[in-house]
Amino acid sequence: MWNDVRTMNRVTRVLLGVVVLALLHAGYRWIARQPMFDLTVVRVQGPAGEPLRYVNAATVRSAALPRIRGNFFSIDLNAARAAFETVPWVQHASVRREWPNRLVVSVEEYVALGTWGEQEGRLVSVDGIVFTANLDEAEEEGKLPALDGPDGSAREVAQRLSDLREWLAPLKLAPRTLTLSKRYAWTARLDNGILLNLGRAHDRGEMKARIDRLVSVYPQLAAALPGKMEMIDMRYPNGLALKRRAQAATAEGET
Repeated sequence: MWNDVRTMNRVTRVLLGVVVLALLHAGYRWIARQPMFDLTVVRVQGPAGEPLRYVNAATVRSAALPRIRGNFFSIDLNAARAAFETVPWVQHASVRREWPNRLVVSVEEYVALGTWGEQEGRLVSVDGIVFTANLDEAEEEGKLPALDGPDGSAREVAQRLSDLREWLAPLKLAPRTLTLSKRYAWTARLDNGILLNLGRAHDRGEMKARIDRLVSVYPQLAAALPGKMEMIDMRYPNGLALKRRAQAATAEGET
C-alpha cells in the first residue's frame, strides 16, 4: 500500500483534513472563551420593541440571569427562554443573540381578565390561562372581576365572561363575578348587586338563550321593582323566578 502513490495522497489529504478540523475546533474553543463574548448586555423589550407595562427589565435580569449559563457562543437559547418565562407577568419570551456580547429578550405580557379562585395573587388572562402576579398591579385601573371554577375550566370561564359582557350590554349591566360549580352550574353577580343564577348550561347557545330571555323582560322588572331585586333565577325553561331584597320586602310589609 505504501508504494501506491494514489493511496498515499488520499491518506495524506484525510490526515491533513483531520488536522485542519482539529485546529479549527481548538481555535473556536479559544475564541469562545474570550471575555469579550461574555453576555454583559441584556436588553428586555416588548413585542416589536414596544414598552412593557408590568415587567420590569431589572427584575427580569435579576430573576433570570442567575439561571443562564454560557456566553455568546455556548448559551442554550431554549433554556434561557424558559428562565425568562418564570418571571411574573411574562407569558412568552423569545431570546436571540446580538454580536458580540448582547442578549435581546422580547417579552409578551399576560393581560389580566380577572382574579381566579380564593388564593391571593392568582389571576386568569384573557386567553384563559391561570398565572400568578401582583394583584395591586393588575388592578391599577380598577377592580377585576372575580372568576372561579373547577381545575381546567379557566379558559371556558374566561370565554363565558366575555360572552356575558356582550349579551348584557343592552341592559348596561356587566358581571362582577362569575363562578362555575363542580356540578357545571353557572352563577354571576352583576355590577348592580343582583345575583344571576343561570343553572347548568352545557354549551354557549343554551346560556345565550337564557340571557336573551332576561334581556327581553329585565326593563319591565327593573321598572316594577327598582332596586328591590336580590336574585334572578333563570333555570326555568320558559320563565324566571325573583327573590326580592329582605329590607325591601320588610318595608313594603310594614307599609
